[in-house]
Order: sequence, then structure tokens, then C-alpha cells
Amino acid sequence: MSLAEHVFELRRRLAVALLAIALGTIVGFWWYDHAVGVVPSLGALLTGPYCSLPVGARLDLGPGGQGCRLLAIGPFDQFLLRLKVAATAGAVVAAPIWLTQLWGFVVPGLRPVERRTARWFIGTGSLLFVLGAVLAYLVVAEALNFLLTVGSEVQVTALGGDAYFSLVLSLVVVFGASFLTPLVVVALNRVSVLSYARLAHWRRGIIVGLFAFAGIATPGGDPISMSALALTLCVLVEIAIQVCRVHDRRLARSAARAALTTPEPVRASELP
Repeated sequence: MSLAEHVFELRRRLAVALLAIALGTIVGFWWYDHAVGVVPSLGALLTGPYCSLPVGARLDLGPGGQGCRLLAIGPFDQFLLRLKVAATAGAVVAAPIWLTQLWGFVVPGLRPVERRTARWFIGTGSLLFVLGAVLAYLVVAEALNFLLTVGSEVQVTALGGDAYFSLVLSLVVVFGASFLTPLVVVALNRVSVLSYARLAHWRRGIIVGLFAFAGIATPGGDPISMSALALTLCVLVEIAIQVCRVHDRRLARSAARAALTTPEPVRASELP
């Protein structure tokens, strides 16, 4: 395939991906205040962790704790928040399409072994990112409960929609990306950069580093989200270390069998 054909193929696949995201954004814009069967609206999903807080921990604008809404202080705040949420949902909903386009552009240049490896890493990485995002969403309420009640005797927090969405999105991205750490460890082991022996020797330092990373990476710096991220990463990295252990043992056994089955070279006898 010539360079011009590569450029045309890239442009075509990029157009399909962008069109899918645009259509997903339109669906997300409608979904923002409409429930789909048993699936709540995007607005309800967004405000769920915030509205689950005690009434005294948030600004309530209605009787009996039924007035849980985010604050908008500008004329465009409501529209911009809805657009941001819709665009994020559109990118997620359209992910199978734009990932397929990306894979279709890359895969012709890969060998069969590389295709299988890439497929495994992409599938595992996607699953780990989703698990991290789900954990982040579950942690948001506890993190907010700490942050919004630490001085509730003196203040009450009226969260703006943009600030709240930025916090939730940051937690989701940080948790999702952090959950890819064990996959990176396994990948480095597969290319012989990190051995199990080295990882086992560094285990204590890795644990300290994960806690330090969680303290720096989590927005807000609350101990709830920091501990949840750090402890989960420790478990996942330990699983990755054990996977590296199995891989290194398998390589050692293969090398031992190869050494036993390889015949020694026959040397010619020296002439007198």
C-alpha cells in the first residue's frame, strides 16, 4: 500500500470514528435527562454520589431533602455541563466503533503473533480501565462525604456543576489509567526488561511508591479515594508479579529442556 493510500485509509477511518462519536454525543445529549428503561439518565448518574450525601453535607434547595441539584452561576453553565457529559458519554458509547477503526488501521502491519498479543493486551487493558472507572464512581460518594463534612459546622458547600463533573471525571480517568499499571508490569516482563526476581526484591519499595502515587494522583487528596486506589493497585500489582513469576519459571524450564536436547558439536580429531 502506497503512502497516499495509507493517508486516504487513515482519513476514512478517522471520519467514521468522529461521526460515531458525534452521533453518540447526540444520544448522550438526549439521555442527559431521560431514563432508558431501568438505566437512569446521565444527569441522575452524575449527581447520584453527590445526592447520596446527608442533607447537612450539601446545599439543599427543596423540602425534605428532595432539592438536590448542582449549582449553576452563569447563563451557559447548564448547557455546557450537559454538552460535556454528552460528549463524554458519546465517546464511551462509540468506543466499540472507533476502537474497531483504530484496530483496522493498525492490524495490517502486524504479524499473526503480534496480532494475538495486541488483542490480548487491548482486551485486558479495556477491562482493567472499566474496573478502575467503576471503583472511582463508587468511591466518589465516600470521598465527597469526607471533603464536604470536614468543616460542616461552619460552612456548607454548594458544588458547581463544572467543578463537580471535573472531580468525577478526574477520579474516573486516574483510577482507570492506574489500573493499567499491572498490565505495564507484565508487558515489561514479557520483553525481558523486568524479571520476577527484581520485582520481588523491589516489592516493598513498589508498595511505598504506589501509596505515594495514589496520594499525589487522586484529586482532592482525601484519604478515602487515596486508600482505595493504593490498596487496589497493591493487589493488582501483586497479581502481576505472580504472573511474571509463572512466566519466568516457564522460560527457565524451556531453556533447561533446550540445553538437554541440544547435542554437543562434534570436534574433528587432531591429525598427528
